[in-house]
Amino acid sequence: MLTVLQTALEVGLIYGLVALALFISFSILNIADLSTDGCFTLGCAVACQVALTGHPFLALLAAMAAGVCSGFITAFLQTRLGVESIMAGIIVNTGLYTINLAVMGFSSTMSLVKTDTVFSIAKSALSFTGGGYKLVLAAIVIALAGAAMVGFLGTRLGLSIRATGDNAAMVRASSINPAFTITVGLCISGALTALSGGLLAQYQKSCDINVGTGMVTIALASLIIGETLVGKRTMLRRILGVVFGSCLYRFIVAVALRFNVPAAAMKLVSAIIVAVAISMPAIMVRLRT
Repeated sequence: MLTVLQTALEVGLIYGLVALALFISFSILNIADLSTDGCFTLGCAVACQVALTGHPFLALLAAMAAGVCSGFITAFLQTRLGVESIMAGIIVNTGLYTINLAVMGFSSTMSLVKTDTVFSIAKSALSFTGGGYKLVLAAIVIALAGAAMVGFLGTRLGLSIRATGDNAAMVRASSINPAFTITVGLCISGALTALSGGLLAQYQKSCDINVGTGMVTIALASLIIGETLVGKRTMLRRILGVVFGSCLYRFIVAVALRFNVPAAAMKLVSAIIVAVAISMPAIMVRLRT
């Protein structure tokens, strides 16, 4: 059971980056960014290609850069071309499928089995942790990302991004360009999503063209679970809640696998978890009354 818990925490922390990305786009900017699935796979594919050249750390930076490009295009469609946020995400996600295939050399899978990754390097650097080196590395990455987000959202630009999601007209009246704040927010969101994909690629030493399928739904479930169970009184608490929700979601999935739930039924299990998570606020209200 400890192994199940450790694996759930490792994967949950990695996927927590996607939940943080959705926290910016969905909770802060109030934008339904549906390009998350394709952006995650993009980060995974780019990280694999760069890691194969022998640069696993550079692979993560390259994945983030690719994610920034994805976020910028999504924002450009919304702010400059007048495309609705949902449609902009769908358009970018559709286009990214072909781009991801091209990055992967028009192959549906890639392997890093005989390639050094950040986790294999961490195994020797964090040898004192025993078998917990993957968990420690994932925790360090999510902690740095969370701390950076808390700090950034407290700056003038960060507060402007938060205000844009609350009332774009008020921000515009304050001589702040909402198109700029939306673009910055979606670029950061894309970078975090792609970083998560790059980490997962090196964690499982492979990449699949369909690895990002359903990612936006899973991240949304993690986000709502965290906000419901942990609360959202302060920014730090909200971010900790997002990470906690991601880990809890992965733990529930891991327990389902532990009880020999057929692989063919995992999509149904995931759908049930997401449905319960999304309806949880309404359920809590009914229980209180």
